[in-house]
Amino acid sequence: MPGKHVFEYAVVRVVPRVEREEFMNVGVVLFCKKLNFLAAIITVNEEKLCCFTSYEAMQVIKANLIAFRQICEGTPDSGPIGQLDEASRFRWLTATRSTVVQASKVHPGLSADPTATLEKLHADLVL
Repeated sequence: MPGKHVFEYAVVRVVPRVEREEFMNVGVVLFCKKLNFLAAIITVNEEKLCCFTSYEAMQVIKANLIAFRQICEGTPDSGPIGQLDEASRFRWLTATRSTVVQASKVHPGLSADPTATLEKLHADLVL
């Protein structure tokens, strides 16, 4: 049986109006240094998000979430931040900021299968 590895995760949140501090969980990002694993699952419930913001603002939010995922994956079109190593990208994505797309505080855990853990956290915290 494979051993368990330390991982870190944060919940990805949409805060449409920062001054109101209302947010909606839309995803989870998980990092495991030992396995060079960094991944995010993002699911936007558009019907629910429409209660928080306008259609036009929702399109901008969705574009920002696409950029978040691209940086997480390190795709060629993710810009200079996306070209950093996994640890640096995770730290950048989870840095405290007061923008429309935010991450919760980082939480640790142990897992033998980071993909399965990410999927479970997503189901528990977002869906």
